[in-house]
Amino acid sequence: MNISNYIQDLLYRYECVVLPGFGAFLAQKQSAFIDENSNEFFPPKKVISFNRQLIKNDGLLANYIAEVENVKYQTANNMIQEYVYDLESSLQNASKARLENIGELYLDSEDKLQFEPVTNVNFLTQSFGLDTYKALPVNREVYKQQVSELEEKAPITFTPESKRSSVWKYAAIGLIALGVSSFAGLNIYSSQVTKHNIAEQQEAETQLQEQIQQATFVIDNPLPAVTFEVEKQSGNYHVVAGAFRVEENAQTKVDELKAEGFKARLLGANKYGLHQVVYSSHQTRREAINKLYAVKKTNDAAWLLVQEL
Repeated sequence: MNISNYIQDLLYRYECVVLPGFGAFLAQKQSAFIDENSNEFFPPKKVISFNRQLIKNDGLLANYIAEVENVKYQTANNMIQEYVYDLESSLQNASKARLENIGELYLDSEDKLQFEPVTNVNFLTQSFGLDTYKALPVNREVYKQQVSELEEKAPITFTPESKRSSVWKYAAIGLIALGVSSFAGLNIYSSQVTKHNIAEQQEAETQLQEQIQQATFVIDNPLPAVTFEVEKQSGNYHVVAGAFRVEENAQTKVDELKAEGFKARLLGANKYGLHQVVYSSHQTRREAINKLYAVKKTNDAAWLLVQEL
């Protein structure tokens, strides 16, 4: 069994997948861009990086393996430990270790661990089916030059008959000019009428406002003002406290967090049937990360969940 396959599956849905005791693989969204030197268009994608400092087990990978392999949670953790041991052995013996379809880990000249991600896999599901392509320039000046050359080779000559037709052409132009001037005069008259109507409307509105201001309204028993404070959490960035197989246990966790002062709630069950409890939800990534750093002081198993739009 290759644990890298499960890490790859999770990178399509999450932005942080921790390999307990070894490090974490981070997926950050990158916008589409054009390489001006090669005229190549690159679609949006997730850029994969590696962080050696994040080694705490958040339960995400182990829960996924336990669900797919139909084994116990502790058995899944044992599988992960064996895989980490194989990675460490490969780095010590060959100075490198490859994770299929994710990237390659290697030790540099200073024995520091480096990571080189693969470039042929796009973990952004929104870009499914999109590929890199090269844009070709449009040569409009070439066609313009060809038209100019044709005009030079085909000069226009006038005959007596064409001169007579020109007289009729100028007469037609004169009629059109008269029609345009008449139309312009009509537009001027219409514009004056419109301005007059607007002025009359403004005057009527002014009189109405003066009458309203002069009126007096008396309320003997005014009703007290009622203020409603509605707190609503929204956003696609969630700080997750844990995922539970039994919904009652998840609700108990929500009650505990609320008692501690958190704005906890049930996010709902994911595709694996686990009921997710979140500390809070946020509109921006920065707000969610700041909240995650705060709650990790008391809960190392908290993680960031990003729901796709």
